[in-house]
Amino acid sequence: MLALAFTFPAGKYHATPWDRHVNEGAVVWPPEPWRVLRALIATWHHKIKHAGRHDETTLAALIESLSQDLPEYALPAASHSHTRHYMPQWKAGDTSLVFDAFAAIDRDEPLVMAWQKLDLPAAQLALLDELLAAMGYLGRAESWVEACRFEGDFRPNCSPGSEAIDKTTGELREAVTLLAPLPPTEYSELRKSFLPDKKAEKKLGNTLPGELLDALSVETADLRKLGWSQPPAARKVSYLRPIDALRSKRTTRQAAMPSATTIRYLLIGKPLPRVEDSVRIGELLRRAVMSEAKKQLGEDAIPPAFSGHDLAVGNRHRHAFYLPWDANGDGFIDRLVLHVPDGMKSAERRVAERLRRLWSRDGDDWQLVLENAGDAEIGAPLLAQAKQWQSVTPYLHPWHLKKHFDIEAQIRRECRERGLPEPVHLERLPAIPVGGLMRNALRFRRFRAKRGLHQPDRLGSLWRMTFDESVSGPVALGFGCHFGLGLFRPVA
Repeated sequence: MLALAFTFPAGKYHATPWDRHVNEGAVVWPPEPWRVLRALIATWHHKIKHAGRHDETTLAALIESLSQDLPEYALPAASHSHTRHYMPQWKAGDTSLVFDAFAAIDRDEPLVMAWQKLDLPAAQLALLDELLAAMGYLGRAESWVEACRFEGDFRPNCSPGSEAIDKTTGELREAVTLLAPLPPTEYSELRKSFLPDKKAEKKLGNTLPGELLDALSVETADLRKLGWSQPPAARKVSYLRPIDALRSKRTTRQAAMPSATTIRYLLIGKPLPRVEDSVRIGELLRRAVMSEAKKQLGEDAIPPAFSGHDLAVGNRHRHAFYLPWDANGDGFIDRLVLHVPDGMKSAERRVAERLRRLWSRDGDDWQLVLENAGDAEIGAPLLAQAKQWQSVTPYLHPWHLKKHFDIEAQIRRECRERGLPEPVHLERLPAIPVGGLMRNALRFRRFRAKRGLHQPDRLGSLWRMTFDESVSGPVALGFGCHFGLGLFRPVA
């Protein structure tokens, strides 16, 4: 088998069918065998002939070998397109509308043309390789091409034939007419029929030379001048190609998004929820994220980073934190921070960025506006660095209290397990300011909506922690820490 691969660096293939006007906007697709052979001949004359490495008889033999049988094609996806130009005329101010039609093709997708039963001698293969390497365009001069021999898996989707329905697959195909060179013997017989005497030879001899190579080299203008309806050395062949071979196809390709650790939302609605209800709002944010993930990715493909389920051993709270935040200090939640310490992949970030509302079964409904997405600084000040941190919401110790395992010991243990340094000082606070008022732990909602959870601490406590070095937020510890409980803010 001999197979040739053509790619088009400009992403366009320009070629007008023989019997069509350029302004009809027609494109011949795939490239006709007749046109490909003429391109090889033109490359020979312009770039190979004078190097002296090959004889013209080798070229003639190559062209005759390629003319013996009809090739098949493996066509890449393409679409029929055009540009319009208003060309100036001789008369000042006059213009003429010209259509420039072409097949739009992916620059990296090859078109493969193959002769299944053809094996060329070594000399012809060597010449063919040089011709392909030197070929600059195929069709019109705008159709830049890179060509070479193809040695991969060839799967044709365009072959000679006339049956519109494939008997094997039942697939509907489209018939197109291509020009192919006549085999040498058929050309000789046609030439004899057109040149029975010297008078005919005198009139038509220039367009019917003795050799097939010369016949394929005749200028198109000379053929039209003598009234040829098609090149005499060519035949019209019916090919069958895919029904959508030149139809644009909608793609749903989505650009990859850079990973992000943090997304911040603006919460809009009246009334806004109170800081004391942080855990409820954190749970509603998780519910909204899970709902959007189910809609976009499917129920069985919800990322563990969002759900917190099926996590790897030793996760150490590296999944999502759903953190409500009062940015202006008025006592009402106006920001929501979604933070995934190990980062959100492209699909996960797309889910998070499409959230538009937060709602509850009680009829509460707030609008969510994406404010920013990126790394830790997006979540400032909750994700800032500081040595001292103070409670924003009550800390609920996650283990039962024991004689030598009080609340301070549990805080220190959690810091160790999270990879944080142990606090050098822990101060228990009776109350913290919320919107200008001092609130103790009992003023806050301290229970999650999910039933059946093990909750050793039902009262909660408020703390100020001091480390001997700066630590990075978010600092959220204890029961319900992924939903806004046990949240700390940096102290300036």
